[in-house]
Amino acid sequence: MPSHPIAETVASLMPRAKAELTELVAFKSVADFEQYPKSESEAAARWVADALRTEGFQDVALLDTPDGTQSVYGYLPGPEGAPTVLLYAHYDVQPPLDESGWTTPPFELTERDGRWYGRGSADCKGGVVMHLLALRALKANGGIPVAVKFIAEGSEEQGTGGLERYAEAHPDLLRADTIVIGDAGNFRAGLPTVTATLRGMTLVRVEVDTLEGNLHSGQFGGAAPDALAALVRVLDSLRAEDGSTTVDGLDSIGVWEGLQYAEDDFRRDAKVLDGVGLIGEGTVADRIWARPAVTVLGIDCPPVVGATPSVQAGARALISLRVPPGVDAAEATKLLRAHLEAHTPWGARVRTEQVGQGQAFRADVTSPAYEAMAAALSEAYDGRQMQASGMGGSIPLCNTLGALYPEAEILLIGLSEPEAQIHAVNESVSPDELERMSVAEALFLQRYATGA
Repeated sequence: MPSHPIAETVASLMPRAKAELTELVAFKSVADFEQYPKSESEAAARWVADALRTEGFQDVALLDTPDGTQSVYGYLPGPEGAPTVLLYAHYDVQPPLDESGWTTPPFELTERDGRWYGRGSADCKGGVVMHLLALRALKANGGIPVAVKFIAEGSEEQGTGGLERYAEAHPDLLRADTIVIGDAGNFRAGLPTVTATLRGMTLVRVEVDTLEGNLHSGQFGGAAPDALAALVRVLDSLRAEDGSTTVDGLDSIGVWEGLQYAEDDFRRDAKVLDGVGLIGEGTVADRIWARPAVTVLGIDCPPVVGATPSVQAGARALISLRVPPGVDAAEATKLLRAHLEAHTPWGARVRTEQVGQGQAFRADVTSPAYEAMAAALSEAYDGRQMQASGMGGSIPLCNTLGALYPEAEILLIGLSEPEAQIHAVNESVSPDELERMSVAEALFLQRYATGA
C-alpha cells in the first residue's frame, strides 16, 4: 500500500469497516420474499440510510420501487462548481444456497485465512462499505471535492428492475457527471481492473404438460408421454455436443479482443473437477465475455427422496440466458422462447414466461474519468497498471443510466475477484482488496474533481 495520507486513513478505518460489514451481512436481505422475510431487506435498507445520515448526506430516502423493494438514496453537496458523482452498490444478496455447504454461517461475517466470509461480503454489501470508506478518507484529508449522490439498490440480484423503472420515472434523481458502479471487481486479486463490458441477461420459465395427472409407470410407461422427459429434451436442445449454447437464430461466434483468461487459471478459479472438460469452443474470454451462455437455474420435479414410480404429468424449469454486448436482450428473449416452443417433443403443451431481463453494456474506457481511475488504481496498487476486462454477469441498471444520462461516464469497479466466489457457498471478500479499492476510489474522486 502506498505511503499516502488517504491510504493511512483508510488503513486506520479498517476495523470500523469490518464491524460495519459484520452488521450489514447479518441481514438476510434476499429480495425474494417467498424465501426470506421482507423485514430483513427493509432493515438492511434502514442500516444504509442511517449510515448515510451519519456521514452528513441530505435528502436521505427509502425509495419504494415498483417491484416492491426499497432503494436507498442520499445526496451530499460539494464545493461550488464541482462535478457530481453517483456512487452505486446494492444491499440485496443471493440466497445462501445449501447452508450446510458453508464452512461458517452465511449471515455471520467470519474471518478465516485472511479473508472475510459471508453472503454479500463482496457482492455487494462490501461495495457499500467501500464507498463509505472512500468518503470518510476524503473527509479526513481536506474534504470531499465533488458532489455525491449515493444509491443502494434493493433487488439487483433478482433482476426485477425496480430501480430501473423508478429512475425512468424520476429522471433527474440520479443525474450525474460520472457514475461509479461498485458491483464489479478485479480480474484477479491484486490486479487493478475496470470492467469494460457486461453481458445482458434474460430469465425465462418454461412449463411442459402432457397428462391430466401422474400415471403408474408400470401400467402406462412406454407409451404415455412423460413431461419430465420432454423437458429434458427441450433443455438438451439448448447446447451443442461441445456444450456451446445453441439458441435458434442467436449469434454465438463473438470474439473477445483484449485481456485473456488462461484456461488453467479459469479451471482453478471455477474449481473444475479433475478430468472434467470445459464446455464450448474459442478462448475462455470469448466464451464468458463475448458469447451467449445458457444455464438451467432450477427444475421443478419430484425429488429423489420420496419419489414414486410415476410418469410425470408436468414439469418446469427456470432458464437464464446471458447475452453479449451488441445483442438486444429483448430479441434474445423472443428467440429463446421460440426455441423452447419449437423443440418441445411429442406435441406436449408448452408455456414460456419471461420473468427478468437486462441489456448488455459496453463502457468507453478512453474517457477522462477512466484516465483518472487508471492513475488512482495504479497508485493504490503500487504502480500496477489498470487492466480492462469483460464480465459475464449483468447489471441491468447500467443501460438504464446510460440511456437516461448519455453524457455521463460510467465506471465499473468493485470487490468481486475470482476468489470471492460470489453467488456460491463460502462467498468472501479480501480485506486487502477492500482497503486498496477504497483508497483508489478516494484518489479517483480527488483526481476527477481537479481534472488531473
